[in-house]
Amino acid sequence: MKVDVLLGLQWGDEGKGKIVDVVTPDYDIIARFQGGPNAGHTLIFEGQKQVLHTIPSGIFRKNTMNVIGNGVVIDPVTLKAEIEKIEARGVDVSKNLLISRKAHLILPTHKILDKFSEEAKGKKKIGSTLKGIGPTYMDKTGRNGIRIGDTEHPKFKKKYKALVDKHKGILGDYKYKKLLKESEETWFEAIEYLKRIPLIDSEHYLNNALQVGKKILAEGAQGTMLDIDFGTYPFVTSSNTVTAGTCTGLGIAPNKVGEVIGIFKAYCTRVGSGPFPTELDNKIGQKIREIGHEYGATTGRDRRCGWIDLPALKYACMINGATQLSMMKADVLDTFETIKVCTHYEVNGQKVDYLPYDINDLEIIPVYKEVKGWNTSLSDLKDLSKAPQEFLDYITYLESELNVPITIVSVGPDREQTIIKK
Repeated sequence: MKVDVLLGLQWGDEGKGKIVDVVTPDYDIIARFQGGPNAGHTLIFEGQKQVLHTIPSGIFRKNTMNVIGNGVVIDPVTLKAEIEKIEARGVDVSKNLLISRKAHLILPTHKILDKFSEEAKGKKKIGSTLKGIGPTYMDKTGRNGIRIGDTEHPKFKKKYKALVDKHKGILGDYKYKKLLKESEETWFEAIEYLKRIPLIDSEHYLNNALQVGKKILAEGAQGTMLDIDFGTYPFVTSSNTVTAGTCTGLGIAPNKVGEVIGIFKAYCTRVGSGPFPTELDNKIGQKIREIGHEYGATTGRDRRCGWIDLPALKYACMINGATQLSMMKADVLDTFETIKVCTHYEVNGQKVDYLPYDINDLEIIPVYKEVKGWNTSLSDLKDLSKAPQEFLDYITYLESELNVPITIVSVGPDREQTIIKK
């Protein structure tokens, strides 16, 4: 058996949570492999909305085990609140959630450091969610971090104090004492609460599961264009959001990776700062935002909106080795007479169809192709054979340009508004 991977191909917010929820019945285990509570995976079913930040999106399917992998960073307070909301819906999380001992903990001082760092950047801020993600990964790579497995150690509080003292030295005269006092008690309460969730050596657990024929889906957070190595650096997240992150974030060997399902919107969005070649800072962008309810699931911030970007999508498919695609939120474009597709960039007077090295400092002019819109509602569509020809043409065009089949099409937010393409 091999591990299938599901991840975002744009700047996050593509709709990964919904597709994980839809395909979960085909899998025994769903495993998150990177990121932290900066993720906001939205699921809508039975008329109710649930946003997940750390827990894998298969949690509402009772026959599926969910694993928070070693590549994830965990805020105990956020995770506790998330569990309480899920259990309020009748799900006993302790029975189908496992946490890797090697997953790093976000301390209260990590959040304060995040706030301190972002304020210091002034106009050059990267748009951090201020969840403490970056500072936690910095301590991880700096070999100072605390892992959730350390909570089983008798000297855990001593380890905690040593790292907090280091953070205090960095913060200096920054006004952190009140913030720290308010958050520490809650943090330790959450640590005690999480002791009801089993901790595992996830690399052994997952590889043993593969050996006995279990089907595993690795769930990514954020999107390819936010990858620490291959995204629009420095306006990126602090982890590897691409397929390779599955190997380091779960302990899965490269030759154990199977299908790679890339998720993208029928247009583009981005939250926070950073380059966005096809951004529409006009009435069209506002229309997409309003129809698509494009506001951050984690931060509530307005998402920047624009037309679909093929050079960036081709790049993402290449980096990830995408074998199939899921196109989300096609219904948002229902009322457009024409739809624009960015096919190339104009850079320094030259036309290119690839993503340049430093897109932050270059003047990039998108080159568009216009395609005819379907100008009718897709929200009740159940079968692609009954879809408007213009919509089918849009799918066919994207498939031919990306050279990867689109196997799933979403035409609304609900679990039921999903078409599996034969």
